[in-house]
Amino acid sequence: MVIAIKQNEKELYQCEECGFHYEDKKQAEKCEAWCGENHSCNIEITASAIENEQL
Repeated sequence: MVIAIKQNEKELYQCEECGFHYEDKKQAEKCEAWCGENHSCNIEITASAIENEQL
C-alpha cells in the first residue's frame, strides 16, 4: 500500500518498495506493483517521480 504524506502543502504518495514519491496516487501504485513483482524499478514509471524533476 502506498504511503500518503504531506510536503509543502502538497499531498504526495510514496512507493513502499523503492521510496520514490509521486503526485499521482495511481502512478505510485503502479510503481509499487512493478517493484514488488520485479524487484527492480521501471524507468517509464519512475520518470514521473518527483525525485526526477529538474530543479
